[in-house]
Amino acid sequence: MPGKGKRKGQGRSHRKKPKKPEVDILSPAAMLNLQYIAHNAAHCLYLRGFRWPGATKSKKGKNKI
Repeated sequence: MPGKGKRKGQGRSHRKKPKKPEVDILSPAAMLNLQYIAHNAAHCLYLRGFRWPGATKSKKGKNKI
């Protein structure tokens, strides 16, 4: 039967991911959020991506310092 068999070319279509808008980390809303989650100035910088060379890398799922 010609209708049965493996199909080829039925994979996922490649779509472009929507570009994420650039976020201002110094906005009042971001600062208010940071006030609740950061413990001190060093932790604030660490959470915002400004890590120093000797910083310990957190394991996956363990993001508390």
